Amino acid sequence: MIQQLSSLEPYLPFVADVNGDPCFSDPMLTNEEQIRRNLLNAVQKPNDHVLGVFCDGKMTGLFVFLIIEQERYIEMIVGLSRSEKAYEEILAYLQSSYAGFWADFVFNPKNGSLRTLLTQKGAVFCEEQQKMILTGDVPAVETDGVERLSDRYMDQYLAMHGTDCYWTGEKVAATPERFNAFVAVDHGTVVGYLDVTNCFDENEPFDLLVLESHRRKGWGRKLIAKAIEENRPKAMMLLTEVSNSPAIALYESVGFVKVQGQNNLTATWNIP
Repeated sequence: MIQQLSSLEPYLPFVADVNGDPCFSDPMLTNEEQIRRNLLNAVQKPNDHVLGVFCDGKMTGLFVFLIIEQERYIEMIVGLSRSEKAYEEILAYLQSSYAGFWADFVFNPKNGSLRTLLTQKGAVFCEEQQKMILTGDVPAVETDGVERLSDRYMDQYLAMHGTDCYWTGEKVAATPERFNAFVAVDHGTVVGYLDVTNCFDENEPFDLLVLESHRRKGWGRKLIAKAIEENRPKAMMLLTEVSNSPAIALYESVGFVKVQGQNNLTATWNIP
């Protein structure tokens, strides 16, 4: 049975128990800010749906979904359960209630139950993401040629921005209260960009791209360094593909280190 929840207080022991399990912990609940923002405050957000799955009166799953009806978009913000049946129930609920929506799931790579069910549903998986955090030992990096996105470079930024994602260039540019965007400019031409969140205690470089013609020339390092400068004194974390050794080396060169046990996996399900 699935119930929409208006209070989470009675279920915090369940949250602590499941989130303390290395195979079922939620990568979106790794620190106090994430727990507050993604879980505890969810009952107050109009687009967040807080759902409990129960069996014989006992909670077997707790989920928070961001649901934007007008965009036919769903994102699993929190997914906590050890029960395959609970995952089956929540996916069946989404399919019966939101046919035709695009749903993103970000979850623990060790959660084989959810991975298997999404695979059976035909979801498309991205590569596992390595979590890295910024340390206090940040080297000085020259950032000439990198500046905040402005109207002068907007058309070039939008033309090169990725479109196979929810946060397109248009959405990022229209949401300055959530994102900073930086562009790398070489003789008047935008050769790279970086989108980075700005509204959290621990912000995240969200999308980094440098044109192939300008790679291995220091532009990626300059973009990250500029974002770090602008973000201080807040903390910073990021996610990158576990197999992307060049990207990991780039981030390590500006002070990021790998975090063990907090990687995530993303799957996209076009709900039939």
